[in-house]
Amino acid sequence: MPILLLKNKDIDLITGKRNTTIRRLWKTPLYMGDRLYCYWNILSKEREKLFEAEVTRVKIITFKEVTHDIDIAHELGFKSLRQLEEDLRKSYPNNTEDDDEFQVFTFKKLPVDQWEGSAINQKKMIIRKADVLFELGKYEQSSVCYKAALEYDDNDAYLLNKIGDNLTRLGQFGDAIKHYKKAIKIEPNNEYLHNNMAIAYIYMNDYEKALDANTQALKINSQNTTVLYWRGLIYEMLNDFERALKFFDYVLRIDDKNPEVWNERATILNMMGKSEEALLSYDKSIELCLENSLDDAAMWASKANTLLGLQRYEEAIECYDNALKTDKHNPIILNNKGVAYMELDKFEEAIDCFTKVLVMYPDNPDAQVLQEVCLDNL
Repeated sequence: MPILLLKNKDIDLITGKRNTTIRRLWKTPLYMGDRLYCYWNILSKEREKLFEAEVTRVKIITFKEVTHDIDIAHELGFKSLRQLEEDLRKSYPNNTEDDDEFQVFTFKKLPVDQWEGSAINQKKMIIRKADVLFELGKYEQSSVCYKAALEYDDNDAYLLNKIGDNLTRLGQFGDAIKHYKKAIKIEPNNEYLHNNMAIAYIYMNDYEKALDANTQALKINSQNTTVLYWRGLIYEMLNDFERALKFFDYVLRIDDKNPEVWNERATILNMMGKSEEALLSYDKSIELCLENSLDDAAMWASKANTLLGLQRYEEAIECYDNALKTDKHNPIILNNKGVAYMELDKFEEAIDCFTKVLVMYPDNPDAQVLQEVCLDNL
C-alpha cells in the first residue's frame, strides 16, 4: 500500500486546494488506480493518517525536465521554476542529477465510507498539529494549520481565537483583532476572546480600546484573574500606578500563587518609590518560582535592580548571580552586576563583567564606557 507523508508545506494538499504532488521515483512506482494512505507527521516518532486517496494520473519525468517546465511548477503550487528547484534540492539532495527520475502524480480523496483502513477526524487531526506548533513557538506554521482546520468549519470560535493568538505573536495585530471580532460574534460571552483582543490593542499602543475590550471581558466574568491581571497591565501602561496596584492586589486576593502577578506588583511599587515593599513582592515571586521548579532570571534581575537602587550592593550581586545561572549571556544583567561591583570599588571584578559583555557584544556602548571608567580607577 503506497504511503504519502505530508508536511507543513503541503497544507493545500490536505485541504484539497491542490491535488498534484511530486516525489522521487521509487523502486516500486505508483500507478493509476493505486490507493494512497496519506499521513501527516505530528511528532518525530508519531504518524497519523489524514485520508485515503486514489491515484488518477502519473507522469515519470527527469530532474532536468521538471525544473524546466513552468506548467508543472504551477501545478505543484510553486510560483517559479527557481522555487521548485530549490524545494527539490532540499527535499531530495541525493537525487538532483539531470537524469534522476521523479513521479508527478494527481490523486482524488476518497469518501470516508470507502476507506480500507480506520477513519479519523481530519479537522481534529490538523488542530492537534497546530497546537503542537503553537507550543513550539512556530507561529507562522501554526497559523497556517489553524486556517486549514478552519476550512472544515469557518464558524469555529476556538480556531479563530488561535489564529488571532498566532497573528498577535507575529506582530500582525490588526489581522489578529479581525479574527477575535469574528470569534466574538460566535461566542459573545467568552471573556477570553474580549481580553485577547484587548492584548492586541495593548501591543498597538491603543490603550483606550484595550480598556474597552477588557471592560467587556470583566462584565462577563469579574473574577477572572487573567482578565484582572491584564487590566492592571493596561493601567500600568497608562502610568496610572495606583489603579494598576489595585487590580494586582485584587488578583492576589483571589489567587496568591501566581509569580508573574507578584513580580508585576513589585515593578509597580518600584515605580511608586516603594522599594522596600517591592522587595517583599519580588521575594514572594521568586519563592513561588522555586516551589514550581521555575527559575525566572527576570525576577532575580528585577530584585537585584531594586537592591542596587537601595545601595545594598552585595545582596544585589548575589541576585544577579542567580539570574545569570539561567541567562548567562544577558548583557544588561552583566552590566548591572558590574555597576554593583564599581559601587563597592571592586573594579577588577567589574571589568570582568564588562569584558564578558564586550566579548559577546563588541559594540555595547554601556560596557565600553563603564570598562573605561574602571580602568581609570585601577
